[in-house]
Amino acid sequence: MSADVTKADQTPPAAGSGTAPEEPKGGPAVGGAAARNAGAITGLLSGPAGRSAGLVLALVLLVVVGILTGGDRFASPENALTILRLGSVIGVVSVGMTFVISGGGIDLSVGAIVALSSVWATTVATQTMAANSHWIVMVFAAVAVGAGCGLVNGVLVAYGRIAPFIVTLAMLAAARGLAEIIAKRRTQIVRERGFIEFFGGSVLGVPVLVIMFALVAVIGWVLLNRTTFGRRTLAIGGNPEAARLAGIRVQRHTMYLYALLGVACGIAAVMLMARTTTGTSTHGQLYELDAIAAVVIGGTLLSGGRGTVVGTVLGVLIFTTLTNVFTLNNLDTSTQAVAKGAIIVAAVLLQQRVSRTRST
Repeated sequence: MSADVTKADQTPPAAGSGTAPEEPKGGPAVGGAAARNAGAITGLLSGPAGRSAGLVLALVLLVVVGILTGGDRFASPENALTILRLGSVIGVVSVGMTFVISGGGIDLSVGAIVALSSVWATTVATQTMAANSHWIVMVFAAVAVGAGCGLVNGVLVAYGRIAPFIVTLAMLAAARGLAEIIAKRRTQIVRERGFIEFFGGSVLGVPVLVIMFALVAVIGWVLLNRTTFGRRTLAIGGNPEAARLAGIRVQRHTMYLYALLGVACGIAAVMLMARTTTGTSTHGQLYELDAIAAVVIGGTLLSGGRGTVVGTVLGVLIFTTLTNVFTLNNLDTSTQAVAKGAIIVAAVLLQQRVSRTRST
């Protein structure tokens, strides 16, 4: 007889009763139900819905702080659109970064790629071609340069077997330097009025830049959660060797991930050109840190294997709102940097705790 059998189970039924002993009231059934409920709640809180709820709560608290400290200046619709407009550029980069980090990689060159794409698309030659045909030439130039840089990163990481940190660090230096050479360290002005009017306009009061960010986020969510490409990305990030044994072409897929991020950088360059009406080698400063921070805050694992576009979008909004609150209260950028650093460390510690809880 096993050791976990209770005395009630061992007591024989009364003579002639013909019935089995009754189950103790409030016994295992109730305890088992409570344990199952507690487990369900824990699973919900540690799952995607729970993480998103936590991010929404953090964003709401930031909004409350902004209203209390900034008053009508923060609560105005114009300021809300300003927050969305400022977050749209880094948001597009962050969505692309979500795929690379989910696939087990990292990219430190996104800011430099944005700068190079903006410079290339605003050269005299490119703008002359746009003037003779259509401003869409500038868009193609920016996206093509971004995709090319991402493809170089992907080839070196996947087929050259060089650590992503080293490859993208080299691209950061090379792309920024090439942008300075092309622009001769000068700011290039966007002179194509059609380009500025289109991307600087609005639809039903919503800026085109915000709409572009929303479209990229929706496409990214569908690609990551509803396609084979997304499932393969998470599989590679979780265990590349197991993914290879399952028939996934890991090297080729990794190359595609970096190229996808390059395309996102090209789109972000177009948006930045429209917002500032310039192309310069100083564009995209520290974008790599902001994008990685937004992705990590959103719940994507730095080690790969789990990614969430919804979380990334919320992470971007949290950081952008935080910056807006600090700006309205005349707090310096150094204080903002300290706050961002503390938030990133807290998010990573929370990720580690959740991972340990799920593994036990």
